Amino acid sequence: SSMVQVSKKNPDRFVKRAVKITKTGFGQPSFFNTDAIVQQLLSQGKSLVDARNGGASGCVETGAFGTEAYFLTGYFNLNKVLEITLNNGVDPLTGKKIGLETGNPENFKSFEEFYEAFERQLNYFIDIKIEGNLVVEKLWAMNMPVPFLSLLIDDCIANATDYNAGGARYNTSYIQGVGLGSITDNLTAIRKHVYEDGSIGMKEMLFALSSNFDGYDEFRYKLIYETPKWGNNDEYADRHAVMVFNSFYKAVNGRPTYRGGVYRINMLPTTSHVYFGSKIGAMPDGRKAFEPLSEGISPVQGADRKGPTGVILSCSKIDHIKTGGTLLNQKFSPSFFSTDESLDKLVMLIRSYFKLDGHHIQFNVVSANTLRDAQKHPEKYRDLIVRVAGYSDYFNDLGEALQNEIIRRTEHESL
Repeated sequence: SSMVQVSKKNPDRFVKRAVKITKTGFGQPSFFNTDAIVQQLLSQGKSLVDARNGGASGCVETGAFGTEAYFLTGYFNLNKVLEITLNNGVDPLTGKKIGLETGNPENFKSFEEFYEAFERQLNYFIDIKIEGNLVVEKLWAMNMPVPFLSLLIDDCIANATDYNAGGARYNTSYIQGVGLGSITDNLTAIRKHVYEDGSIGMKEMLFALSSNFDGYDEFRYKLIYETPKWGNNDEYADRHAVMVFNSFYKAVNGRPTYRGGVYRINMLPTTSHVYFGSKIGAMPDGRKAFEPLSEGISPVQGADRKGPTGVILSCSKIDHIKTGGTLLNQKFSPSFFSTDESLDKLVMLIRSYFKLDGHHIQFNVVSANTLRDAQKHPEKYRDLIVRVAGYSDYFNDLGEALQNEIIRRTEHESL
């Protein structure tokens, strides 16, 4: 995937020229905030020169180019942790107790008590994740040397140590949090309907979820349409994103790796939000069982109703500088790009988000109708490329669940 690094020093005409390429609908390029990336690298202890030479690679991951070995060590299903909390340590999919017994949620007196239980489960599963990671990193360090890469990355030769074994000047291992929009909306629904409005008791909420909302159509309507959602600059909802983000950061950040570096967090899914969703039953935001989760830090598909500016204002509330990358996807209809004024507006949208320390933003320029037609007549659309997560792919090569998830992402007609 091609990327454009935008700093406050880039002229607007450069950003606009990049937006004109976006207009073609090939999902390229993605836009990165250089100023935020430098801050991220400095906060991780890099020298100013190494930080300024850095950037993003892969999907959205931050690294000091030429001097750092930075690994993605797997995706973390934040919403599964919530489901296990709602079931007192049991995974309802298998009936097995795989988490902590944090208490029967029916007995929790307040949202704060409920969230404390969630945070305990989160820390428990992060501990397991890191324990497994250390085994994998040891195997890599001992059995999988990469001599060519070690020649190219600074300090491996000086340290006489392989890139995979901690020879680079800097070493970072990232754990990627998945489904921020979904976990935010789930917690918002629990706070509002169970603890504040009292419109449903926890016992009945759990029954509605276990029955996949069968017989609860009216209540599900309320969960979807009458509950504040992430992506609309609504503080009632957005505070839960900040809570989960901070809990995740605290659980992971600074933990030692086998290679002598530290663990840090990213917020990106690649395509795991579809798979993770397939392992989770119905959830309190109104999502039915086994449907995809939200992707990156984007809102739940269709939940943002205040336009692209509402989305970037919500997304700026988490501290992107604490991460090694966040991923934000937006979808625009091709008709939006019909005027020069629209391109200028998109430039300003990117500038505004980056001024708020947003890390990354990318755009799909394709109508939902086109994508639906491509599902029905794939032979006519063999050249159709769409933005998936941090990368683009041929629409025909994606699985049906992923195709449907992309179709459901909110399509903006205007700014």
